[in-house]
Amino acid sequence: MRLLLGLLAPDAGDALVFSSNLMEQDLLRRNVGVLFENNGLLERFSAYDNLEYYAALYRVRDAKARIEYLLDFIGLKDRRNDLVGTFSSGMKRKLGLARAILHEPEILFLDEPSSGLDPEAQHMVRELILDLSKEESMTVFLNSHHLDEVERICSMIAILHHGEIRAHDTVERLRSGRGKTTLAILLTDSAQVTGAIRLIESQQLGIATLTGNSLVVTLIDASATPAVIEGLVRGGIRIEEVKKSARSLEEIYLEVVHQAGE
Repeated sequence: MRLLLGLLAPDAGDALVFSSNLMEQDLLRRNVGVLFENNGLLERFSAYDNLEYYAALYRVRDAKARIEYLLDFIGLKDRRNDLVGTFSSGMKRKLGLARAILHEPEILFLDEPSSGLDPEAQHMVRELILDLSKEESMTVFLNSHHLDEVERICSMIAILHHGEIRAHDTVERLRSGRGKTTLAILLTDSAQVTGAIRLIESQQLGIATLTGNSLVVTLIDASATPAVIEGLVRGGIRIEEVKKSARSLEEIYLEVVHQAGE
């Protein structure tokens, strides 16, 4: 992200935003908003004073109206005059997001936006990010290790491993396995999971992983469903339910990393 933002120079190649190098095109930085893990807030200032301070730095036109709109948008209008040091982590992150979009950028870069937040605050921030992309017509570039968050927010995903993009596609295409069939198999006895995985992989019918109480099998051949079920039954594995399933992003990530290591 620092390469894309022009804060670091690449050793080789180009890192472009708006088809330009932001290190060389300083004026284009006005079209970019950034929120790293640090919210960049002054804790001895009120919520309103924080936004007013940054509005002056950004030279925001009609700053008062913009600040009022954003405080209402993030749900902190009633806390506008309270010191930021008294805010919860979730409230600080929401105000940090408001600070990052104060100057109405075209693209917003977010680095681990829900890091360190409790589940309720994570949900609030996640919903706010979705609202930003819709109501502010803003492109959001999200960097996160929280795959559930990525799956809920993003429409396009790139998976990086050892500095290389290993997969890049829409969420729908990645989850559908890009042509692969995935089965969710619920076993009657959870103690048989290890044996079931060993049976499936020994027959080279697919790649099996455990997700919750279900066995998720990505088939090598889409027509192998009957063979998987028959093999498990013959092996003494008791099956309660079988259904086709869309893969989680965690399963996709593990598969991509596994293939990259081969």
